[in-house]
Amino acid sequence: MAAHPLAPLLSPRSIAFVGASERKGSPGNNAILEAMRGGFPGKLYPINPRYKEIEGIPCFPSLRDLPEPPDLAILLLSNDKLEAALVEAVAAGVKGAVILDSCFLPGDTDPPLTQRLARIANEGGLKINGGNCTGFMNFEAQARACAYPPSHNMEAGNVTFISHSGSTYGGFTRNERRLRFNLLVAPGQELTTTAAQYMDYALEMETTRAIGLMLEQVRDPETFKASLEKAMKRDIPVVAIKLARSEYGKTLALSHSGALAGNAAAYDALFDRYGVIRAEDIDEMVGTLMLFGQGKRAKKGGLAAVHDSGGERELAVDTAEQMGVPYAQISPPTVARLRKQLAPALAPVNPVDFYSTPHTSKDDLRESMSALLDDEDSALGMFFGNMVADFRAYEDAGETMVELAKRHDKPVAIGCMFAASDHGDIALRVSKQGVPVIYGVIPALKAAQNLMRHRDMRARPPAGTPPAASDAAVKKWRARLEKGGALDEGESLALLSDFGVPVQPHKIVETEKDALAAADTLGYPAVLKTAMPGILHKSDKGGVKLRLADRQAVAAAYAEVSRNLGPRVLVAKMADPGVETVLGVVNDEAFGPLVMAGTGGILVEVLKDVRFALAPFDAATARRVIDGLKVKPLLDGVRGQKAADMASFADALARLSGLAIALKDVLAEIDVNPFLVGPKGAVALDALVVPKKK
Repeated sequence: MAAHPLAPLLSPRSIAFVGASERKGSPGNNAILEAMRGGFPGKLYPINPRYKEIEGIPCFPSLRDLPEPPDLAILLLSNDKLEAALVEAVAAGVKGAVILDSCFLPGDTDPPLTQRLARIANEGGLKINGGNCTGFMNFEAQARACAYPPSHNMEAGNVTFISHSGSTYGGFTRNERRLRFNLLVAPGQELTTTAAQYMDYALEMETTRAIGLMLEQVRDPETFKASLEKAMKRDIPVVAIKLARSEYGKTLALSHSGALAGNAAAYDALFDRYGVIRAEDIDEMVGTLMLFGQGKRAKKGGLAAVHDSGGERELAVDTAEQMGVPYAQISPPTVARLRKQLAPALAPVNPVDFYSTPHTSKDDLRESMSALLDDEDSALGMFFGNMVADFRAYEDAGETMVELAKRHDKPVAIGCMFAASDHGDIALRVSKQGVPVIYGVIPALKAAQNLMRHRDMRARPPAGTPPAASDAAVKKWRARLEKGGALDEGESLALLSDFGVPVQPHKIVETEKDALAAADTLGYPAVLKTAMPGILHKSDKGGVKLRLADRQAVAAAYAEVSRNLGPRVLVAKMADPGVETVLGVVNDEAFGPLVMAGTGGILVEVLKDVRFALAPFDAATARRVIDGLKVKPLLDGVRGQKAADMASFADALARLSGLAIALKDVLAEIDVNPFLVGPKGAVALDALVVPKKK
C-alpha cells in the first residue's frame, strides 16, 4: 500500500496530534487514546506547548520541534486556528491531515476558509481527510484518526464503509458489532480527497471483500467511475445509499427527457452500468454488507429458507412476493429428502416449516436446511427465526447454521423475523463465526435479493457500443447545434435519421397546395402538424391533426393550423398501429449523456414509466433497459395483438446512445415522443433536439 497516493494519510507511520490535551473526554485526549487502543505501531507525537507529557508520551510545542516530519497530523483545533496550523504542517513536511471542525468562520472573507485550506494543501502536496468529518479508522494498518471513540474495541474485518453521514459512521462504530470493517472513512467536505479516492484505496487493500457507500454527491465523477470499474474487475461488491435524491433542473428542461431526469436517474444509470447495489436504508445496507462480507457468492436459482413457525413463514412468503424475491424451485429428490425428515403434518416444500412439537430437534433443522442447500436451484440458504436470547432452541439453531456454513459453499445466513427481539449476544457470536444474523424480515430478504442481483449483474456481458454514424453526419450536426436554438421537428427527425434512428417519412411545406401534394405522395390517412419555429409541444397548442382521411380533411386541417399558428407544417402518413413509447437524452453535468426509454404519448410525465442508461451501449443493453419498463407486457402483445418488433426498438435506442456520445459536447436534450413500436418495426413520429447553451 506504500505506493498509493493516500498511504501517508490512511496508513501513516507516525501521527501528530495538534491540539493534544490531557483533559479526559476532550477531542485532544480521545484521539490519542483511540490511536493507542488501536495498537498503532508507529510513533505518536502530541503537540501542545502547555504540556511536557500526555498519556505517558512526550509532548512537543509545535510540529517544527518534532524529530521527524510525521506522515499524518490530526488538527484538533477550532476553525480560527486551522489555517495557520495547516501552513505549519506543510512547512514541517506533513503529508496528510485530518480536519474535524466545520471550516466555517462567521463573516469570513472571499475566498472562504475551505478554499484557502484546499489551496494550501494542494500547493504543499498534502492530503486532507475532512473538514467537518469524524475521521477514519484503518484496521488493516492499525491506524485510527478520530476524536469520538467507539464504545467498544472494534475488531478488524473485511468491509470498507465510506460515509458522508457522520452520524451513520458513528452509529457503525458505536453500535454495530456484527459488521466488522477493515476501513471506515468519513470524507466530510472532501477539501482535497474524495470518496472516489478512498474507494480506490480500499480496492488495493488485501482484506476488502465489500464496500459500502453513503453518498451525498460525487465530487470527482471520473475517478468515481474508474473506481467502480476497478471494483467490477476485482469482483468486490459495492453497496450504496444515495442521499439527496431529489430531482433537479426541471424548471429549465424543455423536453420530457429533461423533466423526467434528475439526481436519482443519473445515479440509477451509473449504478446499473457498474453493477452497484443500491440500498434504500441503513438496515438493508448492513444486512447486504454482512452477506457480501461472508465471501461466498449466490449460486444459480432462488432463496432456500427454513422457518420454525408456519405463521411467520406465511408472512415471509407474502413479503417476498411483494418484493420480487424468488424462492428455489426444489427438485423431486429434495422433496423426498424433506418428506423423510419432516413430521407427517409438515409439507416438504420451500420454504420449509420444520417445527412440529416441543421435541423437534436441531437435527430437523440441519437436515432440512442441508436438503435445500444441496438442491441445484438454491442460490443461498436462510434460517428465519427470532433468535431470542437465553433460549436453547435458538442456541441450537445458531450452532447448526454455523456448522452448515462450514460444510457448504453457498452463502448461509439467519434472518430475524422481529428486529426488536432480545437477541442478547447470540447474534454477535453467530455472526462472528461466519453466519450473518440480519435483524428484520425485510432487511434479510433484501439482503438475499441483493446477493442474487449481484450474481445476475456479474453474469451480464460487458456493454458493447452501437454502430457508429458517419463522420460527415457528426460534422454536419455538430455545426448546426453549435449555432444554438432548439431544432424544429423537421431538423430533429433529420438528425435522428442520419444517426440510424428510423423516422416516419414526411415533408415540410408552407402552402395548402404543397400540403395536399405531400399527402397525396405519402399516403392517407395523413397527419398534419405545425412546424413553426419555437413551438416545442405542438399538441398543447392544437397544432397536431391526426387521421386525415382525404384531401378535403387535409385542406381543412391546414387552414386551421396555419390560421392559428402559422403556415409552416409537417405532413406525413399515419403510422401503422403500435405501442407509443418515448426515447430521450439528457446530458448530465457529472456523468455525461443519459439515454431514456419509457411509456410515451401524452401521459409520459404522468405515468413516469421510464428508465435511464449511461451512453453509449449496444442493442443487448438496450433490450435489458426496455425489459425493465412497465409497458413491456403491451410490447409483448396482449389480447391477441401481435408482439412488437423488439429488435428494432433496441437497435434504435442503442443508436440514440451513439448519437448522444458523438454530440455530447454540443447537445443538451433530445425528446422523441411518440416513438411508435409495432409488429412491423419502430419509428419516430416526433422529436425535439435542444443544443447546449453557449
